[in-house]
Amino acid sequence: MDIFDYGFMRAAFLAGLVTGVVCPVVGLFVTLRRLSMIADALSHVSLSGVVAGLIMGAHPVVTATVFSLSGALLIEALRVKYKTYSELAIAILLSAGLAGGAILLSLGSGLSANFMGYLFGSIVTVGFSDLYIILGAGVFILALIRLFYKELFLVSFDEEGARVAGLPVMAISVGFTAVTALAIAISIRTVGLLLVSSLMILPVAAALKIAASFKSALVLSVVMGEAAVVAGLFASFYFNLIPGGAIIMASVIMLVAAIAYRSLKSPGS
Repeated sequence: MDIFDYGFMRAAFLAGLVTGVVCPVVGLFVTLRRLSMIADALSHVSLSGVVAGLIMGAHPVVTATVFSLSGALLIEALRVKYKTYSELAIAILLSAGLAGGAILLSLGSGLSANFMGYLFGSIVTVGFSDLYIILGAGVFILALIRLFYKELFLVSFDEEGARVAGLPVMAISVGFTAVTALAIAISIRTVGLLLVSSLMILPVAAALKIAASFKSALVLSVVMGEAAVVAGLFASFYFNLIPGGAIIMASVIMLVAAIAYRSLKSPGS
């Protein structure tokens, strides 16, 4: 049978295509702001949210979103408290999220089997309820980024200059961290909690190697993100691989190719 003869694969591809756009778009701004590790921290906080949802019988993607958004606000609050060592905020949340998830998982009996699908992604379990949440949240995220594109651009490249220009830098930072948290939460079904940050960073890392401008980097990041998702889902279906791992490995291959291309074109760069 053809891969698209299965309803769950059609749902998985739709969810994956949304993820393949949202993650690199958000990831480009995250990378330019030198906050690559924030995605890891929020994904670990989402882990606690998934387990909490499984224990309570709520939709894990919804509870992961609530936890991730709460973590995003807490990160920004801690960054204010630790102005000199702002990276500590990310390390604190990463540790707390992982510990919370481990404790909740030990309290919930028989959750391990369901939980594995959220750790590494599971195309078989992507249902239409997941799809509706992912589509709605994805459109919302992209609309917000389009609406505040200029502000995000300025803050990402010159935060002090943006502050002098009168932009509400703190509000923009908090809002963008919340958007990052939402992007992570809606991507866990396709890529998995442990790998979602990679889909934000790897396509961007590859695009930055060969792009000539910010806009070209944005376009290339999305193209590479979508290519990784499509290649990974096909590989996971036909070779019985974990989808998250297959998607990220496709991203790694593209990154290596981009680095090799740049090295051949400009030796020493």
